[in-house]
Amino acid sequence: MARRLKQLSDLSVGVLDGVGPAKVAALEKVGVATVLDLLTYYPRRYLDRTRQATIDELVPGEEAVLVVDVLRCTARQTRNRKWLVEAVVTDGTGRLTLSFFNQRWRERQLRSGTTIVVFGKLDVYRGARQMANPVVDLIGTQTGRIVPVYPQSEKAGVTSGEVARWMEEVLDRARDFADPVPPEVRGRWRFVDRTTAFHDIHAPDSMGAKERARTRLVFDELLRVQ
Repeated sequence: MARRLKQLSDLSVGVLDGVGPAKVAALEKVGVATVLDLLTYYPRRYLDRTRQATIDELVPGEEAVLVVDVLRCTARQTRNRKWLVEAVVTDGTGRLTLSFFNQRWRERQLRSGTTIVVFGKLDVYRGARQMANPVVDLIGTQTGRIVPVYPQSEKAGVTSGEVARWMEEVLDRARDFADPVPPEVRGRWRFVDRTTAFHDIHAPDSMGAKERARTRLVFDELLRVQ
């Protein structure tokens, strides 16, 4: 049976796995109280990790996805007593320094010999190539796909990764959504159906699919206003 949005608006986010009282309170701080609120908590941007580059191809100012091996990683305190973690990595075509500020736990994550996926913007500092605070995944996680980045709040205690996990459960449990727009209207305007729109706004197979989903969901908002 197709799910209606009203049904989801009656369900607290507390029904989702891993969302206990503390996370319910945290989500409420960012305006998410129901499953419908979560479903319409859209990504603020996307990381296109289907396009993988090599270090020797990068130019300063360019964003890219790299699969690299960690050669060494060190941590030290700066003059203002904050921690700076630096990891030297390679992909066989060149070397790069990854810099992380106030993330000392990265020293444990980025051990010598570890293979990781990084996404960030290349900079050059004092002649050395580096990325400051790039997104990091251990190899095999979230590679070769479009990854949504959700609004997150350190103060509230809500991270993009958590939202992505909960969203995956919502989409898995509510696989079919009732669509108020008749097929002939969708065909005339080349709209995707509502089920496809909700899936592709959160887990698109391509940037084109994301844009088609966004167009349909913007139309739905205008329809509700009317």
